[in-house]
Amino acid sequence: MLEVKQLQKTYYDRMGSRQALYDVNLEIGLGEIVGLFGENGAGKTTLLKCILGFLPCQGEILLDGKPVDRHTIARLSYATCEHSFFPNLTAESHAAFYQMHFGTFRHKRFRMLMDFFELPGKVALKNYSAGQQNQFEVILALCQGAGYILMDEPFVGNDVFNREDFYKVLLGILGPDETILLATHLVEEVERFIGRAVLLRQGRIIGDQTTLELEEQGKALSAYVKEAYGYRADRVGRVLEV
Repeated sequence: MLEVKQLQKTYYDRMGSRQALYDVNLEIGLGEIVGLFGENGAGKTTLLKCILGFLPCQGEILLDGKPVDRHTIARLSYATCEHSFFPNLTAESHAAFYQMHFGTFRHKRFRMLMDFFELPGKVALKNYSAGQQNQFEVILALCQGAGYILMDEPFVGNDVFNREDFYKVLLGILGPDETILLATHLVEEVERFIGRAVLLRQGRIIGDQTTLELEEQGKALSAYVKEAYGYRADRVGRVLEV
């Protein structure tokens, strides 16, 4: 179980301070696929980075009741559109590096995903296209052997067909002890992929429902998100009337 308790994050600069997260409480169990949704600036990336320990924050982040530290951080992996790989190394060198540092590295899965995305293994990553780099970032996160895989807009730069196929592959390869926390704006695309939706707005969780609960209510995920954010369907028409 990954637990986030009363998490708060404030950014400080010479202009003053800005509160990014307000008393965020969240529990995610093994095997869940959770979508994290929110407008730009809602706090999605900040939340993920706080969980990973990349940002100092207030509150508690626990794995099975214990704080995340150097002994347990390997149970978390991260795929980010900001990229965390070494650009001068090849994909094969990354695999060797990960095998050296993570005894749980999934080499067979690595080979399968490299073939799926048709990525060259002996080319330095700086020579990959932006889309290929994002694909490789996801591959590393999925192959580290972590129980909790955090993804922040991992499909930027990938065409819709690649994304659709990847969702299907992902559902096929994930084990019951692997959890996905996916921050994305692609609400309608991931509706059939996720099992739970967590909504952030201005640093606060304003919604948390399973897709089964939404189905029982007769609601589509996109409708639930629009309702929670108070989306006004007439906003475009109102501007065009001016």
